[in-house]
Amino acid sequence: MKIAMIGCGHLGRAVLQGILDAGIAKRGSVSVTTHHAATAQTVAKNFGVKAGTDNAAVVRGCDLLIVATKPTQVLPVLRECAATLPAKVLVVSLAAAISTASIEGVLAKGTPVVRAMPNTPALVGCGMTAVAAGQHAREKHVVLVERVFNAVGRTIRVDEKHFDAVTGLSASGPAFVFMVIESMVDGGVKAGLPRQIATLLAAQTVMGSGAMVLGTGQHPALLKAGVTTPAGCTIDGLIALEEGGLRVALIKAVATASLRAGQLCVPTGTSAPKA
Repeated sequence: MKIAMIGCGHLGRAVLQGILDAGIAKRGSVSVTTHHAATAQTVAKNFGVKAGTDNAAVVRGCDLLIVATKPTQVLPVLRECAATLPAKVLVVSLAAAISTASIEGVLAKGTPVVRAMPNTPALVGCGMTAVAAGQHAREKHVVLVERVFNAVGRTIRVDEKHFDAVTGLSASGPAFVFMVIESMVDGGVKAGLPRQIATLLAAQTVMGSGAMVLGTGQHPALLKAGVTTPAGCTIDGLIALEEGGLRVALIKAVATASLRAGQLCVPTGTSAPKA
């Protein structure tokens, strides 16, 4: 399989590493473009793939095209490549706000398009990626995309109408969790722990708690109850969190990020495109 990737930032590099590690394509069959020649040289050196700055050239002859640019660049880049993009090539977009219908509109009729929304934990193989198929994508296309992103974590199929919510929850979510971890660390320091020890305790606690939710299948409220003994210290901590508005703050954070996700490519005064 020949794979082309346009854009190779943090997420793009995580996906690229996953593709190579999983043996989905050989290094000599993967080509990448970046905005700057110096960055392309770094990518070529670090990953052993072909890298350059010519988008139209890199897509020529590819079987799979991954577009990992900023949302505002997706459609212009695809228009730039339209003349050299092979017929029926599978196009995968990692961008928020740009619908499969919008992408299909600038490509040859019948081109299969799949949207994928990964998050930054893909950098350490623990990513969460939502996948949605466009009008012309078939089961084999979605399965291939799932294979690519399973190499850097987990995948789930989601109706495209939910993609703004996916962006607000799982794509933006790591930043919210990092803030929670940071706050827990500061709490540990306040209680007398060295910061290095507090950081390890907080980060591992968050990782383990997430693993319990996934591994047991139990509702988080039930797992919380299992930690909360009568008249113990945990219930006092939970009361402090409720008084501080943590629950409402996190709900609002996801809702606000989701709303913004649908506006990323929309000029002021216009309505957001439908996901």
